[in-house]
Amino acid sequence: MEIKTMIPHQNPLNPFAFTPDQLMALIEKRDMGTLHSIGGVDGLAKGLHSNTQHGLNPNQEQYELHSISLDDLQARTSSRSEHDDDEDIEEEIAAYDLQELPKKHETFHQRRAIFGSNVLPHIRHKSLLALMWAALKDKTLIMLTVSAAISLAVGIYEDTTTADYDENGRRIPGVKWVEGVAIIMAVIIVVLVGSINDYQKEKKFRQLNTKKHDRRVIRTCHTVIVPVRDIQVGDVLYLGPGDIVPADGVFIAGNNLKCDESAATGESDAVRKMGLEECLAVHWEENESTASFACIDDDAMAEPHFPDPFLVSGSKVIEGDCTYLVTAVGFNSIHGQTMMALRTKDENTPLQDKLDLLAGNIAKLGVSAAGVLFIILITRCIISLITFSVPVSLSEVMSQIMRILITTVTMVVVAVPEGLPLAVTLALAYATQRMLKDNNLVRVLAACETMGNATTICSDKTGTLTQNQMAVVAGTIGSSFRFLKDPPASRSDLIDVGEVRFRLPLPVRSFLNQALVINSSAITSTNDVGEVFLTGNKTETALLNFAQEYLGCEPVDQLRTFWPVEQVYPFNSSRKSMATVIRMSVLDERTKRERVVYRLHVKGASEFLLNASASIVSMHAASYDRFEGIEHGNCYDIETRRMTDANRARMSKIIQSYATRCLRTLAICYQDFDEWPSQQKLENVLAEGGLTLIGIVGIEDPLRPGVRDAVAACQRAGVCVRMVTGDNMLTAKSIARQCGIYTPGGKTMDGPTFRHLSPSDRLRVLPNLQVLARTSPEDKRLLVQSLRELGNIVAVTGDGTNDGPALKAADVGFSMGLSGTEVAKEASSIILMDDNFSSIVRAISWGRCVNDSVKKFLQFQLTVNITAIVLTLVSALISNEQRSVLTAVQLLWVNLIMDTLAALALATDPPTPALLERLPEPRAAPLINSTMWKMILGQGTFQITVIFMLMYADLFNLADDKATLNTVVFTAFVLCQIFNEINCRRIDNHFNVFKGISENHFFIAIFATTIFGQFLIVHFGGTAFQTVPLDLKQWALCILIGSMSLPVGALVRLVPDDLFVHGCERGPALTHGIYTVDSNETLAWTAAPAAITRMRHSKRSTDIEAQSII
Repeated sequence: MEIKTMIPHQNPLNPFAFTPDQLMALIEKRDMGTLHSIGGVDGLAKGLHSNTQHGLNPNQEQYELHSISLDDLQARTSSRSEHDDDEDIEEEIAAYDLQELPKKHETFHQRRAIFGSNVLPHIRHKSLLALMWAALKDKTLIMLTVSAAISLAVGIYEDTTTADYDENGRRIPGVKWVEGVAIIMAVIIVVLVGSINDYQKEKKFRQLNTKKHDRRVIRTCHTVIVPVRDIQVGDVLYLGPGDIVPADGVFIAGNNLKCDESAATGESDAVRKMGLEECLAVHWEENESTASFACIDDDAMAEPHFPDPFLVSGSKVIEGDCTYLVTAVGFNSIHGQTMMALRTKDENTPLQDKLDLLAGNIAKLGVSAAGVLFIILITRCIISLITFSVPVSLSEVMSQIMRILITTVTMVVVAVPEGLPLAVTLALAYATQRMLKDNNLVRVLAACETMGNATTICSDKTGTLTQNQMAVVAGTIGSSFRFLKDPPASRSDLIDVGEVRFRLPLPVRSFLNQALVINSSAITSTNDVGEVFLTGNKTETALLNFAQEYLGCEPVDQLRTFWPVEQVYPFNSSRKSMATVIRMSVLDERTKRERVVYRLHVKGASEFLLNASASIVSMHAASYDRFEGIEHGNCYDIETRRMTDANRARMSKIIQSYATRCLRTLAICYQDFDEWPSQQKLENVLAEGGLTLIGIVGIEDPLRPGVRDAVAACQRAGVCVRMVTGDNMLTAKSIARQCGIYTPGGKTMDGPTFRHLSPSDRLRVLPNLQVLARTSPEDKRLLVQSLRELGNIVAVTGDGTNDGPALKAADVGFSMGLSGTEVAKEASSIILMDDNFSSIVRAISWGRCVNDSVKKFLQFQLTVNITAIVLTLVSALISNEQRSVLTAVQLLWVNLIMDTLAALALATDPPTPALLERLPEPRAAPLINSTMWKMILGQGTFQITVIFMLMYADLFNLADDKATLNTVVFTAFVLCQIFNEINCRRIDNHFNVFKGISENHFFIAIFATTIFGQFLIVHFGGTAFQTVPLDLKQWALCILIGSMSLPVGALVRLVPDDLFVHGCERGPALTHGIYTVDSNETLAWTAAPAAITRMRHSKRSTDIEAQSII
């Protein structure tokens, strides 16, 4: 922010010098120039009616504050004296006449009115009834509810006004209302299952967000403990190691403060916080020296970013302590803005959109068919009345019209797929329970099916692809002992890092442990459960972890007690190193007596310390082989040799090879002195160039286990994986290359550049964009929205607060269950319980399985409905009584009981590896593809033909036995559906419909149950179902007709898809390789071939990189 943009406000109700927007911009832009212009943090405190030493005065805040303007602060800056600081609080109190001002009932009332409280606006959570009402607004359920109401009304009317008799003259019980009641029950089940699940999810996450935290603040010179929600703008807060910053603010004073802002901004490196004047001095010094900070800079110990005085809410203190002035709370803070961005209305998933469209089309089809039937029957009725010679009473005419109306209503009810919502709910519920075993906690049921057709995954780097924990992954001790994490089999000269402790000579290993443990600012801490862990700078903890895990180091605290520390030189950017001097006794080889030496351990920028070294540790000394333990000599007695030009060139080449992998390199050196003056300057020692180089190590944030394989699996499945990170470009490219995300021909870009592209340029760049670095939360959200505009189904992974907006904007958001922030979990729809990117592959597999399950059931359901509609229509037209061949109770069994059981049977097939060998479906791809239409129409034609032959061809001489004929027709129709369940297990053109059926015990049980149920209905249904028992021959005939569905299905699969539905699968460009941007622009998009090519290139490039490690 330029100084001219910080202009005085004109709000008479605001007694402060700043508006919330001005303070938000100050922190967001980290504008030290503007902060300096208003008098630094003291001027800022003055403008907020606070004081950096005394804090807020609650007593004073009970009265109206006098106004202070920005002009007053800027004028005060030029004439301010140090004495003014001590008298600020007295001046503030003296400005009030407490006798004249009315006392207010609430402290900080004006402060809250202008800047708000440190809480977000309350969300009115939906009650269970509200969730049920929302669920009832689903279009399919609305259609079912209307159909149920009509069916119930007509059924009750028919049962109360007419009496039906079977072929033997027995009265049939009035049960025509059952169909309507059954549909209502199906709707109730769907609504209850969905709404109760949502209610429990909301209740659980409300509990997670009610955690209470307290902070220490200074008020009227006293330290008090206040809840986080009571923190005010202008408060002076204490922060210590491990604290989460509760509100935005500006640094006042502290010691070696470093913050981890990776959760808030995505930046993986610790950010140093200093006072304003110190920061400006560092900036001036760095600008003068034109220093550059790269991913592999010469100074491996330096943070790659300038220090600043701004503390960002949501970040974590990892080292040091401080006091700071609060400038923004609640929704005005950076953390609050991120949380508010998550409060968006959930959109329909692709499957929901397709089901809504299908429900509308089915409703139109049913109404149209019913309308046609009504017109035909009414026309036939009028003609018969006109030509009928005997007079007909008005009541008979009305009765006949009501029968016609009832028949047409039956047509609409038959057309409604009442089992479809239940099938979707059962498939999702079953899948989510199974996914939990695969470490995928599904918060939003619909996200499960959406993930199946995800076309792109935008993954965060820090904490998602990587472990968010620096580690030593490569190194060279001396000039020849080289180690690497997971070295390639072709490099026998590289030792695996796990073998270092066994291959390194004991004196060298002990000496290296001493160097790493003594010369370190990291400390050990103990958590609530008694576990000991390291805290401090990530580079420091990486070195100590390396010593403990791979060098067999003694406990850190114990080793540090062995030698007294004489002097410590903290890291300084000018000397590019840190050092520690210890006093110790060593055995003099000449005199065989102990003598005292002062050992200087140094670590820092590799190239810088290499140039300051005159010797190097020898790795092949004869004394190492003779060494048998501490009782036979000094276990820290190493041998050195002169650093030759060849050694120097070799070590320089090693450093460069680590740089190709974007490793942060670090040199470890030492030098012994007979004496150490207390005023000795480290710069002078380094300038003399007498150090001994122990080794070079390479440090990075390593990949999570299984990430490479998971990315390759996603690419084989046609899913494009992109990296979106707040980290710098070089680090992002290196990690992306290791993962297999960044491949030859791919593009990289930083967030600001992407943000300022025009919409058309942005869409043109997207298909080849693989890495987006230096991104803000808004950049991530913009990327997601742009990808969705291209027709992509976008999944986003993240663990930090800064990932929240993108997680919410995506079709599916994945958060980390172990390391993820509450913001990320709240914004996500699926939580990875093991923090493993590999779990996403299983989510894709389950998502595709759910989509296939819905399609399997849909293929089965529509076959039943189309067949039933045609049978109802034709039989009603042929019948003199306008009655359907299938009674209402029979249709209840076919349309509800079988549909529900079939939904469970077809929804419980587990995912197969073949699901990941195909491309995802585009967002606009039809729900019913040509292969499914072919099977629906083929099976429907077969069933209709067979039933009509049974009804009207009299093939089995049952014309005189209507009851038996109707029972045979009913049984054959039901068995056709039961065997068609097996046929519907595949929705492609493969013939083996029995593959994996033995593993699905639900399917086998349901298949047997429905056949047994049909047997009971036929033999014991009697009057209710209007059936009579069948003999063995008739049962064999019905089973033969039903089983013919399987060979008919095989024949249908031989028919080319295009003959049935030409071009029904023409959707967005993903299927054919092109996305249309506008009439003149197209974007190439070759998902599967490019994915396989990228995977192959990635494998080759990874091998090349491994071979380049010297």
